[in-house]
Amino acid sequence: MPKISSNPPPGEFDSLRTDVPHGEIDTVRYASGTVGTTRKAVIYTPPEFSETNKYPVLYLLHGIGGDEKEWLNGSVPQVILDNLYAENKIEPMIVVMPNGRAMKDDRAVGNLFDQEKVEAFAAFEQDLLKDLIPFIEKKYPVIRERESRAIAGLSMGGGQSLNFGLGNPDVFAWVGGFSSAPNTRVPDQLIPDPEETREKLRLLWISCGDQDNLIVFSRRTHDYLVAHRVPHIYYVIPGGHHDFEVWKESLYLFLRLIFKNGMPGADA
Repeated sequence: MPKISSNPPPGEFDSLRTDVPHGEIDTVRYASGTVGTTRKAVIYTPPEFSETNKYPVLYLLHGIGGDEKEWLNGSVPQVILDNLYAENKIEPMIVVMPNGRAMKDDRAVGNLFDQEKVEAFAAFEQDLLKDLIPFIEKKYPVIRERESRAIAGLSMGGGQSLNFGLGNPDVFAWVGGFSSAPNTRVPDQLIPDPEETREKLRLLWISCGDQDNLIVFSRRTHDYLVAHRVPHIYYVIPGGHHDFEVWKESLYLFLRLIFKNGMPGADA
């Protein structure tokens, strides 16, 4: 049965603090054989980052109207991370914010719902698996195993995260979809083998605001998971809409659960 998380973050969880160490934000460029061009990603490294340590990695994806900077422009993920580190509530990790639109002109311009642009979000699966992850694991001191990789995202990126994370259980052990969009695969395609998902997945997180019209996609996945007894967290935010207030809260709670020893609980 699902674990229902009910503890919202404290009021100052996303407020900049000057009394705590801060991580670093950088932009990297990697060669994409999938797309046939050089692509960009934003990287967060934690406070006291050291090349002598090994880190797990969270791949954090944006929505249909964004790019690799959407999380930074719409919220303050680096502040949320810094504050959680200062309170010793999360594991040190590297966070990768890529451009999930895998095409040569990957800017969020023009008709965002053009077939070519929509298909590019699906094509990002191969760019992620074949190009970006190998680049990150060569450039940074990371732990190269499934239990040290997480994927999560908002809206279109939430659908990507569920599709790619659940579709590649040998790559990702921690998966989160925040207000996942209609690109989310139908449940029996998303989770064709519930037993394998139960065995391999460390955390499956699904969240949405209850005032979001897209909640139907989160709810149908949740209902399928309940019916097939796949453990997960289904977190519905009262009064929540399709916006960064929901996504920041979801990120905060998701971060507190990933890369921990043992099965995450509802009260984390």
